[in-house]
Amino acid sequence: MLTIKIPVQNIEATRQIVLKHKILDYDYKIKVENGFGHIPIREETEDEILSKVIEECKEEIIKQNSDYTIEVVDLNQNEELETVKRYPRSITELLKDKLSDEEIEELKKSFDIIGDVVIVEIPEELEAHKKEIGEATLQFTKRKTVYMKRSAVEGITRTRQLELIAGEDNPITIHKEHGTRLKLDVKNVYFSPRLATERKRVQEETKDGEEILDMFAGIGPFPIVIAREKNVDITAVDINEYAIKYLNENIKLNKLQPNAHITAICGDTRIVADNELKGRKFDRIIMNLPGLAPDFLDLAVSMCKDGGVIHYYEFSEGFSQGIERAQIACEKQNKEVEILNTRKVKSTSPGMWHVVIDCKVSDKK
Repeated sequence: MLTIKIPVQNIEATRQIVLKHKILDYDYKIKVENGFGHIPIREETEDEILSKVIEECKEEIIKQNSDYTIEVVDLNQNEELETVKRYPRSITELLKDKLSDEEIEELKKSFDIIGDVVIVEIPEELEAHKKEIGEATLQFTKRKTVYMKRSAVEGITRTRQLELIAGEDNPITIHKEHGTRLKLDVKNVYFSPRLATERKRVQEETKDGEEILDMFAGIGPFPIVIAREKNVDITAVDINEYAIKYLNENIKLNKLQPNAHITAICGDTRIVADNELKGRKFDRIIMNLPGLAPDFLDLAVSMCKDGGVIHYYEFSEGFSQGIERAQIACEKQNKEVEILNTRKVKSTSPGMWHVVIDCKVSDKK
């Protein structure tokens, strides 16, 4: 996360210059720590503009304080700034003259921002007000497009039906995450911005030199986030041809590590395993298709190197079911499994979670 670091007494003066150049990232709060402030900067800010802002800050503020210092700092995950919680209060304020208090309470208090696109979920009883909700969302988020969910994620290509309720009808956008740029068409591929922390976690656990298989890669958020920081060889498979198209674009769009390589393959992972990947084994396997991952667990175990790690995702109330499945899959292939980590990634419905179980798979001695 990009920030400008300055002494705490100069935060407001510096912020005003940042505002003037329109590079302030409104999604995060300014962080104050150890006598310094971190002002969040938009990730897409060009180096030329950022240099101009730095020079202007030095010229204008040094007159007021000879101890003034300024530097650009890229914070790591543990230091990242607190996000601005805009919803639902701000949305409520925008809709208070259009909907009753009861109707606003009924409005589901969540939406996904993907680049310039917002995807909202509106309860059936409030669909009569979808245009007002769409315009309020557009005004509040300052994005370009608002779609309403018309279905759950469906089919093997993992897409959902969307209806335009405000702004431009343009489903193609670029989403920024952990310094990467991810291009996609929200109508034709699956992508969840809510997994950003999980992708960063897996990246941080990855070591240089690993051979990695992403069995359900989509547009490539896991591979791109990992390869931006680690020198790895990643094979990314997905059955959705649109997802593979954007994955290949995203490989070109991002600056990866010098010795990082991503190979995109379009097809059913089972068929790909028997053909392009026949005989290959991997240090790390990512299985982020929680609805169907249980059906592929045996295959993942068979493709995992001795001592390799599988990140296994499923929908569940807890972890016992997934742990048991991993144990059974390993036992069938005369393997041992060590559960390294369990984590609830996000809530999907009351009492139900998108969970991950990190499994270390080893040959029995």
